[in-house]
Amino acid sequence: MKISRIETFLAPPRWMFVRVETDEGLVGWGEPVVEGRAEPVRAAVEVLAEYLLGQEPERIEDHWQVMTKGGFYRGGPVLSSAVAGLDQALWDIKGKRHGLPVHQLLGGPVREKIRAYAWVGGDEPEAIRDAVTAQAEAGFTAVKMNGCGRMSPVATRAEVRACLRRAETAREVLGDDRDFGLDFHGRVSPANARRLLPLLAEHAPMFVEEPVLSDYMQALPDLVNASNIPLALGERLFTRREFLAPLQAGVAILQPDISHAGGISELRRIAALAETYGAQLAPHCPLGPVALAASLQVAFTTPNFLIQEQSLGIHYHRDAELLDYVVDPEPFRFHGGSLLRTERPGLGVEVDEPAVRAADAHGHAWRNPVWRHEDGSFAEW
Repeated sequence: MKISRIETFLAPPRWMFVRVETDEGLVGWGEPVVEGRAEPVRAAVEVLAEYLLGQEPERIEDHWQVMTKGGFYRGGPVLSSAVAGLDQALWDIKGKRHGLPVHQLLGGPVREKIRAYAWVGGDEPEAIRDAVTAQAEAGFTAVKMNGCGRMSPVATRAEVRACLRRAETAREVLGDDRDFGLDFHGRVSPANARRLLPLLAEHAPMFVEEPVLSDYMQALPDLVNASNIPLALGERLFTRREFLAPLQAGVAILQPDISHAGGISELRRIAALAETYGAQLAPHCPLGPVALAASLQVAFTTPNFLIQEQSLGIHYHRDAELLDYVVDPEPFRFHGGSLLRTERPGLGVEVDEPAVRAADAHGHAWRNPVWRHEDGSFAEW
């Protein structure tokens, strides 16, 4: 069996899918994208396709090695995301060829269901109470929200109190038996993070995500020691080597994205590395159904898995929703805030190919907002 065709499709709201076909008619799907930079990733997939066409699809690890190391210049989000989507598609083909879900090919499941959390925004704090209440009533046992909007490099008392009010409101709604994560989204400077983390401790967030940008790894040991809140990060890291420093600093939860960090092949290695440090895996996934399906396959086989991000109803969505490109939504049906294990072959998702092709005819050019402080200088979004 040989790889005979590779196609990419831009699909609203901000996703890209890759379709890998073999000369025996088997098709695998992946989701290679950098949100806001889909077009460069599409070009990278086309370059990697020059190597993959005519190859045997089941030599996944060898292909991963060549795609990541075969060029003199390596790494970065564009290349690793292109590799990630193609890697997902190859695992999908392998599972379908053998009639097995990918989690069986990875050693078999260690759990029967995957706990997931729902997004409730948080850029604007006024609607948090209603949003958290709605997700709790929908059965979710955990939610996540942004901890702040734009924040000054040295926060005012009002900015600090606004962040604390978000956490206080979420805890009031959820009580002590359910959880919330607070995402600083890289908007918080190291000085502000050192100030906020001890103040947030009384509200007991499940984690604080991206307490600082990954540019400031040297600040992590001080932040780990600043409070008892578990710290989480990883959506902007792309290889297991990049996760070593956060683990050594004491970060408790790793959040690699299966569509950015090298796909299924690399995500399971990152999970194993985290396990040696007693850290948990909570995969980043504010993306589409193929990325979520691939994440779940890894989560079912990962002993140190904690919780899964998913994008149903997320505030970034415009013109399409999570299930708009799948034939059967059953694998993504939530039961008490969890997704159940299935034995469907490959990634376990049947892509609605006509819908994907129709979406690509219009495409998208999604870009994240550019924020500025009151003085006109650049602010982190």
